[in-house]
Amino acid sequence: MFTKILIANRGEIACRVIATAKKMGIRTVAVYSDADREARHVALADEAVHIGPAASRESYLSADKIIAAAKQTGAQAIHPGYGFLSENEQFARRVEEEGLVFIGPKHHSIAAMGDKIASKRLAREAKVNTIPGYNEAIETPESAVSIARDIGYPVMIKASAGGGGKGLRVAHDDKEAFEGFTSCRNEARNSFGDDRVFIEKFVEEPRHIEIQVLGDGHGNVIYLNERECSIQRRHQKVIEEAPSPFISDATRKAMGEQAVALAKAVQYQSAGTVEFVVGKDQSFYFLEMNTRLQVEHPVTECITGLDLVELMIRVAAGERLPLTQQDVQRNGWAIECRINAEDPFRNFLPSTGRLVRFQPPKTSMWASDTGHLFGVRVDTGVGEGGEIPMFYDSMIAKLIVHGRDRKDAIGKMREALNGFVIRGISSNVPFQAALLAHPDFVAGDFNTGFIAEHYAGGFRAEAVPHEDPDFLVALAAWANRRALQRSAGISGQMHGHEFKVGEDYVVVKLEAAGRHQQQAAKVSDFEAESGSSVVETNGRRYTICSHWHLGGARIRGTVDGKAFTAQVERGVGKNPLALRISHNGTRLDTMVLTPRTAELHALMPFKAPPDMSRFLLSPMPGLLVDVAVQPGQKVQAGERLAVIEAMKMENVLFAAADGVVGKVLASKGESLAVDQPIVEFE
Repeated sequence: MFTKILIANRGEIACRVIATAKKMGIRTVAVYSDADREARHVALADEAVHIGPAASRESYLSADKIIAAAKQTGAQAIHPGYGFLSENEQFARRVEEEGLVFIGPKHHSIAAMGDKIASKRLAREAKVNTIPGYNEAIETPESAVSIARDIGYPVMIKASAGGGGKGLRVAHDDKEAFEGFTSCRNEARNSFGDDRVFIEKFVEEPRHIEIQVLGDGHGNVIYLNERECSIQRRHQKVIEEAPSPFISDATRKAMGEQAVALAKAVQYQSAGTVEFVVGKDQSFYFLEMNTRLQVEHPVTECITGLDLVELMIRVAAGERLPLTQQDVQRNGWAIECRINAEDPFRNFLPSTGRLVRFQPPKTSMWASDTGHLFGVRVDTGVGEGGEIPMFYDSMIAKLIVHGRDRKDAIGKMREALNGFVIRGISSNVPFQAALLAHPDFVAGDFNTGFIAEHYAGGFRAEAVPHEDPDFLVALAAWANRRALQRSAGISGQMHGHEFKVGEDYVVVKLEAAGRHQQQAAKVSDFEAESGSSVVETNGRRYTICSHWHLGGARIRGTVDGKAFTAQVERGVGKNPLALRISHNGTRLDTMVLTPRTAELHALMPFKAPPDMSRFLLSPMPGLLVDVAVQPGQKVQAGERLAVIEAMKMENVLFAAADGVVGKVLASKGESLAVDQPIVEFE
């Protein structure tokens, strides 16, 4: 067994590998860029080596620097995590040539599965179901149209070297096939330096289901059940679960056996994933093989009770798999939500900056510890006060729950999301909570088009119906009454003029354009010690009890004897009196006033926000990589104005209307804040 390993990665996956290495008594070496000097993985590792500037190309993607760091520190093996160099065949080969061990598959297995066209041929030879299609590189758009007609619409046009949703188009007719081929080829050339494109049948109402496989260097390969990964946005997974609520035992067995056959065909050693697209009739077809550990591996760890990182390390050290196919368990139900630094209310644009507050829900399961299951686990690479940099992907954390069955797991996940406090940057927690509450998700009735179908117009807080909206109003009134108790208890008040707390309030629901609704609420039977009160509103009566204190972001307590977790935020926006209540994906912004104050507030004129239509504003924090206009230049609607880059994502800003550029207010290379003006029009 190794005594020291280097982790060629960052963030939560680096922390995850360190956790297992510590359990095994293996010392760890972290590598870090300029942007990650204070990162959590650097603090957790036994040693850390600086490998360059923030840009991935000059740090985490530099094979020379990583191998030099391993040799310098005496590490015997390198774990690549996922992303970066994890599926780079040249890197795996180079590690082996330098006398180090690559904790992952052999370079020839990565090469065989890394090319989508070649991997399809291999799959067919291994008698794995493949999608009908034309698996040779296509040269012209005319050929693409002809081939698409032969296969039958709809078809999927894919780049051979594609990934992460890039180089992929769905075509329903000749026009879409012609245009899709051209744009797909250009995107592939720009993103991967490889413009080969192929076409295959598009499976309707498809599910994305993957099989976890595990092989050793002695010819043994097993499968560890499946993961359901159909809840995706723009081809990026959002929620994963194991097992799938859709497939039958017979389908599971058939998919697993085919995945093992493919892994054996490429002499696969280590953990890997064979991805399938599954039709509504449970017909399944091979998509691709990911020759690395997957982001969503924790759900498999929960239902099998196995530590996949430990098994990867043991296999890399030459050990045999400690179990056979008959030993693989399927116990309970696990769900994972990816918590990303993105603003769901601004079309999921990246959100970078400092984590002013980062308070994950209470955990009872931990990475590398398979002795504690049926609880809540948080895998993360950040902590409170940490920075979410603009240079890497947007993941803040992975929230994993393990329940007795799917209903229990959904309930645990909703409660955990309610208690996940993130302040300072925006996160997709409200969107995840809304997905978990959607009746179709709860019923298990979904496919890869679920988010595009149900949230085609984007995501809005008011679009998430709460099962009991009066409870949110009651909770706002209760939180305000609890806060006022502190004012009433301040010492030194003038006798006869002490601050008196009343029972009658008006909850003003703050809405856009000054259209505020008012709802009366009465808070009685208040007990300062226990935090118990009776709140009456809209003909409903709630007994709320909690020890929440002013300044706490989370309210944990009971309502009518049932436990709940919600979040409260004071001073939202520019209104110091505003109180935001968040629960089950619904957000309610309020002001809680006395009846007389509410009367006067209703008479206040509405102050419209300033007209910013003359400005091009940055929709997200990021790096301004290009300004395409100059002062005095005439522009037409739809013309390219600027390009902003953040979290591996390029965002092109276009002119909304014809106009003339007055001033350029930001320069190329500048770091922009959200809503910062870039261009002013005359």
